[in-house]
Amino acid sequence: MKRREALKNMGISTAFFLATPAVINLMQSCTSDTNSWIPEFLTEEEGVILSNLVDVILPKTEDLPSALELNVPQFIDKYMNEVFDDESQVHCKSGMAKILDLLKPDQEYPVNKLTPHDYRNLLDNYMLINGEKDQERESVPESLAPTTSEFLNSIKWMTINAYKTTEYISEHVLAYDPIPGAYYCGDLNELTGGKSWSL
Repeated sequence: MKRREALKNMGISTAFFLATPAVINLMQSCTSDTNSWIPEFLTEEEGVILSNLVDVILPKTEDLPSALELNVPQFIDKYMNEVFDDESQVHCKSGMAKILDLLKPDQEYPVNKLTPHDYRNLLDNYMLINGEKDQERESVPESLAPTTSEFLNSIKWMTINAYKTTEYISEHVLAYDPIPGAYYCGDLNELTGGKSWSL
């Protein structure tokens, strides 16, 4: 089935985009101020939506900065623009259009008036795939485009993976060895205090 293959490929690209040095360099190039950021691939309105979704998915805590503070939306936008193939870009545009339709009561409603509560409700209603919430699949079973649930889940995984790849998280939160290549054998709790390795 073509649709499954497309979703599988999109899942593979979002789950493993951290692995290459080129993508890590792409992440490090995202240093613009969030307020002055102009998206490269998304429209400005879609950029606002993405920024707010990312901020709800990984908000600021007492110990950690938010994904928004670490320029994760800028990275996702650059990644969609520079790495996604044409078909994946079309799916992303389609997914963002669905999200805009769900969030805005009408076309003229400014996205800046949407609240974090609106974004949380969207995620609560569409992140879990079940019979009631995933009727898009039943209505167009042969469609290659991801459903709203699938698209939001891919945004979530891109957010988490990009967040873990940032310099701050890699060096200050995860276990970090500036000279990789040493062989470590032992209990993870003893070696790193239970932290995952950043590289």
